[in-house]
Amino acid sequence: MESKPLLPGTLDLLLLKSLSLEPMHGYRIAQRLRQISGDVFQVEEGTLYPALQKLLAKGWVAGEWKQTENNRRARYYKLTAAGRKHLQTQRVEFEKVLVAIMRVMEA
Repeated sequence: MESKPLLPGTLDLLLLKSLSLEPMHGYRIAQRLRQISGDVFQVEEGTLYPALQKLLAKGWVAGEWKQTENNRRARYYKLTAAGRKHLQTQRVEFEKVLVAIMRVMEA
């Protein structure tokens, strides 16, 4: 299945939501998004890691180097309290946008 482009601003929301479940390394985050979306969202490394760096810089996630399940060194990302608060706010706003889009599409 072909990957679909994300609406502007949704990647941050999807990354924060993924990390609200558990701390993960980048590759696992990409796998999780692909799996949950039914292969619709296939986030490439060139998109994923800059987005994670932006979330780190904003203080919405924290990173820690650890060993993976395959005994490799990887940075694990986890949601911070500020990230959890931002996720809640953005989720409400995103849901408003989705409802408005559906109203227009059904008109």
